[in-house]
Amino acid sequence: MSDFLNMNFVNFLFRWGHLLFGITWIGMLYYFNFVQGAYFKEGSQEAVTDAKAKLAPRALWWFRWGAMFTFLTGVVLLAGMAHPNILNNYIVIGATLGTLMFLNVWLVIWPNQQLALGMKTGGDPAAAGAKALLASRTNVLFSGPMAFAMLASPHSGTWGGGGWGTGVGGLDLIVALIIIALLELNALVGKQGPMASVKGVIHSSIGLTIVLVLLLQLL
Repeated sequence: MSDFLNMNFVNFLFRWGHLLFGITWIGMLYYFNFVQGAYFKEGSQEAVTDAKAKLAPRALWWFRWGAMFTFLTGVVLLAGMAHPNILNNYIVIGATLGTLMFLNVWLVIWPNQQLALGMKTGGDPAAAGAKALLASRTNVLFSGPMAFAMLASPHSGTWGGGGWGTGVGGLDLIVALIIIALLELNALVGKQGPMASVKGVIHSSIGLTIVLVLLLQLL
């Protein structure tokens, strides 16, 4: 019994860490998209130059390492969800979105922001900034349904009195993953579209959440 309780406590500690790291990561993501971007457009040249040299690199440090440890603690938690009553389509979608967001941070946003901010040379800062912004906007797009799916995963089996919230697989999951893959492809080679504005990306995130939930419930 003591070993069982100890394992539960260790699991709880990872959940606690996952939440804390996630708050740090997503908080910084929203700061970049909702606050810093607008300031860089409106601030004086001297103030913006100083912020790019001193503020943005510090914020990016917390941003990328928050993402790293959110991902790592999430992997540990996911590894303990093999039971069919726990592992379901919601957690698969949430984990997929979270993993893509993590990869966007480390493979797209961070390398391109280093060029855009002049932290390293060897490329076009303007083009790098545009790539980083599109990936960052896509992460905001993904954040709404990712959070919904993570929270819904332990409860979805009790909704509507049916069994659609338990187990993994089905046409609903396939269609949802195709939609997510296309949106990620757009993050790499596409355009911002309605995500160009703060209001647009917020509405898009809410809309994507609704679409994915309806797919899982109705398809």
